[in-house]
Amino acid sequence: MLPISIKDNMPALQNKYYFNYGGQGPLPTESLRAITTSWQTIQKLGPFTNDVWPYITKEVISTKNLLSEICGIHPKRIAFTENVTSGCILPLLGLPFDEGDHLLISDCEHPGIVAACKELARKKNLSIGILPVLKLCNGNNYEAKTYKTILKLIDTNLQKNTKLVVLSHLLWNTGQIMPIELISKRLKDHPSNPYLLVDAAQSFCHIPIKDACDKADIYAFTGHKWAYGPEGLGAVALSTRVLEESSPTLIGWKSLKAEEGIYVNNKAPFHSDGRRFEIATSCIPLLAGLRSSLKMLENEGSETERFFKIKRLSSILWGELNQIKNVELVLNSSPPSGIISFSINGINSPEEVVNYLGQKNLWIRVLEDPRWLRACVHITTEQTEIDNLIAAINGFLKSR
Repeated sequence: MLPISIKDNMPALQNKYYFNYGGQGPLPTESLRAITTSWQTIQKLGPFTNDVWPYITKEVISTKNLLSEICGIHPKRIAFTENVTSGCILPLLGLPFDEGDHLLISDCEHPGIVAACKELARKKNLSIGILPVLKLCNGNNYEAKTYKTILKLIDTNLQKNTKLVVLSHLLWNTGQIMPIELISKRLKDHPSNPYLLVDAAQSFCHIPIKDACDKADIYAFTGHKWAYGPEGLGAVALSTRVLEESSPTLIGWKSLKAEEGIYVNNKAPFHSDGRRFEIATSCIPLLAGLRSSLKMLENEGSETERFFKIKRLSSILWGELNQIKNVELVLNSSPPSGIISFSINGINSPEEVVNYLGQKNLWIRVLEDPRWLRACVHITTEQTEIDNLIAAINGFLKSR
């Protein structure tokens, strides 16, 4: 009997043509089974007995060890979170800012991160500057030129008192990849040595991340998008200086070295590693689900091999879309990632396109700002799905 393919293991991909991996990836049956089995084990051993704690400790350690291999960093630099937003915000709010410090945020960040930075600036009287990367639409064929331009933009927009730079590794709206390692080096050479916060929502298990993860100060990612994992579980990789300089902002028993003696005047009650940014009781069975999905991805090839396949598929989709009259692609050459954003001339409501495609079991999404359409391809995408998407968009245009 032939082994079941990763796509055949995903119920969500059996009844639709799916192009929303950047929003949420489908959960394999094997991963759901791993979650259920873990829950049953916890109930059998516990849920709150001396017998259950070794099992829970093993689940935590094995998952952090696997994530550390993927990220290329020590497990002690990793903290579990529920999602990317909390992974960014929990260490961010504990950084030592002084009144008047400057924050530099790209114009392609997720609204949740932007809102958090604006509130931080309001409370601590900080200023905010915008790094204009939305306009960089050169695509894969001009990667070196794009990186050179980004570094110039960094140099132009950094101020003497810039304390933090916020930039996604892979922009969720244009699909461009940011040269995090090069930017990190630029910031280290700057007199104020700003912290570098990286939203890695779109990069984890999508593009190679080891170098960027190691060089960023805060590198927050999630398991529920390109990793095919369960929602409600993510992690953040933290630099040594963040672990030393950022204070916990939401505090619970997981943050503490020990629960006993909490009423004693202890000047250093928190863990010195990533656990200082973990809070309290979390859903342990999700760890088994994420590990299962990550191991399935490993079976599909190396990080580089999977990324090459994604880029090959995105190039095909970009090329087919480029042949359709009235379709305006955001990038002027094939994408460097699996994200393809576009608009259709003469369409006032992009939701109309999504609804039309949805009636044919084809699912893409509308981006809120800018108001673009976005389709994502992954290693589970097939040529026939791309063909069906192109045919349906042509059908929509002919129906108008």
